Amino acid sequence: MPRREAHAGVYNPGCIFITKSAMRLVIQGLSIQNTHQDRLAELCTAFRQDIGFVTVTAQACYLPLKADEVDDKTRSEIDIYCISHQLDWALVPDHHLLQNFGLLVMDMDSTLINIECIDEIADMHGLKPQVARITESAMRGEIEFAQSLKMRVALLEGLEESALLRVYEERLRLNPGAEQLVSACKQHGIKTMLVSGGFDFFADRAKALAGLDYAHANRLEILNGKLTGKILGDVLDAQSKADWLVRLRDELGLRPDQTIAVGDGANDLKMMAVAGISVAYHAKPVVQSQASYALNHAGLDGVAALLNAQTSLQNFQPL
Repeated sequence: MPRREAHAGVYNPGCIFITKSAMRLVIQGLSIQNTHQDRLAELCTAFRQDIGFVTVTAQACYLPLKADEVDDKTRSEIDIYCISHQLDWALVPDHHLLQNFGLLVMDMDSTLINIECIDEIADMHGLKPQVARITESAMRGEIEFAQSLKMRVALLEGLEESALLRVYEERLRLNPGAEQLVSACKQHGIKTMLVSGGFDFFADRAKALAGLDYAHANRLEILNGKLTGKILGDVLDAQSKADWLVRLRDELGLRPDQTIAVGDGANDLKMMAVAGISVAYHAKPVVQSQASYALNHAGLDGVAALLNAQTSLQNFQPL
């Protein structure tokens, strides 16, 4: 099969777009071999020998297709093959290109950044196992988010405020590919917003670290240098995340289909539902099952690669 150079790469385990228009089979992983491309091309183009994968990098490539070249049996075979080789995959309509969007909204904990901040704060208080269990239950959608957050924050009563800074300095890192994704958005004039059920102490710093345009999160009450175990104001929950996306979308004069939402937990589902497309990033099964696309192996730059955009740190200027 011939191979060409260009841009792209990514995945989707469940939500497949079936149209009569052209599409791309996008695959992505830590290492994509020629044998991977050859086998997947065979599955999709049994009667066409004139096309091959377009190579982006060692981690991303895509195969131009028509809808009638990928039936249910073929999709199942692609899924089995990619799972067994730790590859992300997706069938992406050709009009899903990064330049056709105007707003990207993402979650913070375990999406933009590598940790669940409240779990790490609790660790400073010797309560990480207890708080982490509540966090996991909320992420799976077993406990209503606002209730779970209040339960977890209450356990932090009496913790020194300095613990927040320690978590930020010692443990918080951007997830792989975050800077490249933001750079790609800037190059295409796309606004970026962080909306988090976590805390503004971290959201504001993560916003500056990643170079995002906006950030919204909950605020911890702190008196005399210690956490009181309470949240100031209303809890920023799943509905609030969706409301912030819609509010900024309308302020920017964008259509619903010009928005992208990225998240990993049940608290992100309402936000993802109101976006034009949604990406489940290393997410819980309930989120993957409802997202437009999913990434299980690629970094956040895979969101841009999914939409056929090159990613680099060129012109990246964090705030």
